[in-house]
This record gives sequence, C-alpha cells and structure tokens, in this order.
Amino acid sequence: MPPSSFRNISLQTCLPATNNLKTRKNGCVTFEGATVGILLAAGAGTRFTADEHKLHASIGGTAVWKHSLQQLLAAQIGPTIVVTGATSLGLRPYGVHEVHNPDWAQGQATSLLAGITFAKHHRAAAAVIGLADQPGISPEAWQRVATTDAIIATASYDGEPGHPVRVDASLWPQLPQTGDFGARALLRKYEYLVERIPCPGSPFDIDTTKDLDEWLKQSPTSSP
Repeated sequence: MPPSSFRNISLQTCLPATNNLKTRKNGCVTFEGATVGILLAAGAGTRFTADEHKLHASIGGTAVWKHSLQQLLAAQIGPTIVVTGATSLGLRPYGVHEVHNPDWAQGQATSLLAGITFAKHHRAAAAVIGLADQPGISPEAWQRVATTDAIIATASYDGEPGHPVRVDASLWPQLPQTGDFGARALLRKYEYLVERIPCPGSPFDIDTTKDLDEWLKQSPTSSP
C-alpha cells in the first residue's frame, strides 16, 4: 500500500481539453493510447549546498529544471507530467500537468508513483521518465526512447544505460512504491527485455555545487 498521505493525493478528474490531446465525448482530456512524458522534480536535493535548491540553479541564465523541461517539450512525445514536491516551480506557462507528491521525502519511488497514478487515471499506454536535474537529456533521446515498441527501454550513452526510461502500462503495477529506486527495480528484474537505445546528449546529474561548476566549466549552456 502507498503511504497514507499519498493515497490522498488529488487527481484532476476532468482536465480541460486542448488541441494536442485526445478528448472524451464529455470534453475532458484523456491520454488513452498515448505515451506520456514524466519529469521527476520533487526531491530536496540535500547534497546541493548552495542557498537555493539545485533545480533553481542557473545555467546560462535559465534554471536547471527549465532546461530539462524544455528538452522534454521539444521532443513533442505527448502529454507531459511534472511531479513536484520539495520546491515550487513556475509551470503554468508551459501547459504541462503538475502533480504534487506530498510524500516526496520518502524517496523517488513515491514521486514516480504519483506521476504514474496520474497517467493511469487518464488512460495512458506508456510513460517515458526523466529527471529534472539532468538538463543534458536531449530531445532526440526523449524521442528515441518514446517511440520504441519495447515494453521497457532505456537510453544508452556510450554503452551505459541512463534516462529517459520507457515503461509500458502493463508493468506499472510492479513499480516500487517507496525508496529511491524508481524504475531501476524493473530494469534489473526484466533485464532480458530491456531495449537499450543509443542516444545523443548527456545523462550528467547536477547533484552538488561541484557538479554545477563542472558543467559550467565545459559550457555555460550545454552539457559537459
């Protein structure tokens, strides 16, 4: 069972219809049959020792989280869900679906579960998952992983697996509900089914101020 506070997470039962989403007859949005993008942006980022949250750190005048979201949106893979928690993000201008995870402190798995629950509620067929502290994940990487037919797939950078990760709806019930493993538990369990997709870009995480410095030394706007 999910933690008690997570069971009370609010889900919008009728989202306004927009031109780029399928709609039911009653005018509410459905993601039925669609692949959705999920960007996880809920953690506290405690290893980042600056005064501001790491997602608000600037790269070329733009916050880390904005770089990551813009890369996902540029891929145009379908409806986009952003899971928030420890820090507020100004998401309204981006036309995405924000899901707040009240249990973000209990681990990344709870944030993934929040996004997946929202996607399931609106009948999505698959989810492609990435992290808001990885601004070097390219639109091409999002697109390549989103368009595969594999029930589970991961981007590959120089032979090493990384985000984004695609998980078919048939596997969602097996995702962990607590802890910091996210989709990695499924990648290990179904390693023989995982499609590794070579992708351009960088899976570099900005977890610490040193990470940010390393990024900025390479380029103020692009990945190391």
